[in-house]
Amino acid sequence: MSREKVALAEPRRWLMFAILLVGAFLPPLDFFIVNVALPSIQESLGTASSAEQLVISSYAALYALTLITGGRLGDIYGRMRMFFVGLVGFAVASLVCGVADSPWVLIAGRSLQGVTAAVMAPQALASVQAIFPESEKPLALSLYGAVFGLASVVGQALGGILISLNLMGLGWRAIFLVNLPIAVLIILVAIAMVKETRAPHTSKLDLGGTALSMVTLGALIVPLIEGREAGWPLWTWLSLAAVPLLAWLFWRYETRLHQAQGAPLLNPAALRTPGLGRALLVALTFYAIGVFFLLFSIYLQGALHMSPLDAGLVFLPFGAGFLLGPLSTNRFRRFLGAYVNPVGMGLEVLGFVLLAWLVVRTPMTVSPTALPLAVILFVIGFGQGLALPTLMRMITGRVAPAYSGMIAGITSSTLQISTSLSVAIIGGIFYTLLGTDTDAAAITHAFTVSILCIAVCLAAGAALSLGLARQPAAGLQTAAMRPAE
Repeated sequence: MSREKVALAEPRRWLMFAILLVGAFLPPLDFFIVNVALPSIQESLGTASSAEQLVISSYAALYALTLITGGRLGDIYGRMRMFFVGLVGFAVASLVCGVADSPWVLIAGRSLQGVTAAVMAPQALASVQAIFPESEKPLALSLYGAVFGLASVVGQALGGILISLNLMGLGWRAIFLVNLPIAVLIILVAIAMVKETRAPHTSKLDLGGTALSMVTLGALIVPLIEGREAGWPLWTWLSLAAVPLLAWLFWRYETRLHQAQGAPLLNPAALRTPGLGRALLVALTFYAIGVFFLLFSIYLQGALHMSPLDAGLVFLPFGAGFLLGPLSTNRFRRFLGAYVNPVGMGLEVLGFVLLAWLVVRTPMTVSPTALPLAVILFVIGFGQGLALPTLMRMITGRVAPAYSGMIAGITSSTLQISTSLSVAIIGGIFYTLLGTDTDAAAITHAFTVSILCIAVCLAAGAALSLGLARQPAAGLQTAAMRPAE
């Protein structure tokens, strides 16, 4: 990076990025915080188990479906503008959730939260590529990764605290209404202090591509989220079987639009960048860990009979590791170079293998020894946090800034699909092994096999990323640099 390029960098980039990180922080925070509040919501609103599932799945599904479109909107209309649009919409949706007097009003609010979060969230990752010089991108991505670790820790703790305090008699409603003062503060402080960034050539949103992308992702994600709870009815299998055809139709439409000098939602030339496909495959394995939180909670409470509070505290070493991992990435890069990602994922694999060993070696119904368990969970969280910023750099660093919103949306959507696949496939293995048994031995066996499956997926991702470590993220080739806007 030359001095001239550094001098031309946006002078307020760190202020802008700090503001945008709020948009990266709130979506995972609201995912974690609602899990803690579900029993209180069920008691207050009388939600059935199916409606309770929709409180989570409506948010998760619409968030994943809209991420690519949200990232592209930032490229076209401005990343700060779309951040503020998403933030205002998220605040309104949070208000709807906070005053909901029926399960269906709450589900409607959660659906709106998912859509607006997807407009808000990709702008931070997109801006890393657009506003930072190369020398500062690793630190920016490390901070971006640390936000997810912070959200996982804060979400579990804050939900319990707010419900316990019962501020002004709000109970569970406070977990949604707390978003309002955050949004108002950010808008009042930041809206006059930031500078807009967008792709160099403006265009209209590709409505046809947007519709096809959402239909394709919906056909994949909705059955993955709803399938197990619904008992895998015929419609889930038909939906999944339609995904390859829908994906082909979407790609054909985007390719033809690009050839006609149009502005596709996903630029085919950008997606042909060397190494990008493999990097996205690594991302697809990265959140195989997504189902771990559910399965570990079942093990702790079902097999070891821990209270929800005690079970929640067991997760703290993981959260601490996930928070510290991204902040250590730059130090590790000094002697590991581009191999930080496979090393981080390798640490996760080691941690899960050791956890399986510890569980198997511990007598049934007895809690594993606290110190080894805490160390293992810290190693898993640290490995995840260490690998995340490097993974983001491996993906976003391969495309030109003009496509940073597009690739940010694709990356976030891929990670959401990874989580859904984890819950559907590895969660399915767990419940198949468990069957109708609920005793400690059955839960322990199913949990052990499942976390070894997580280790296998992460090992595959680490192996894929080894090849990428030898292939620098040099950005788009000349042929792919023609702006699609």
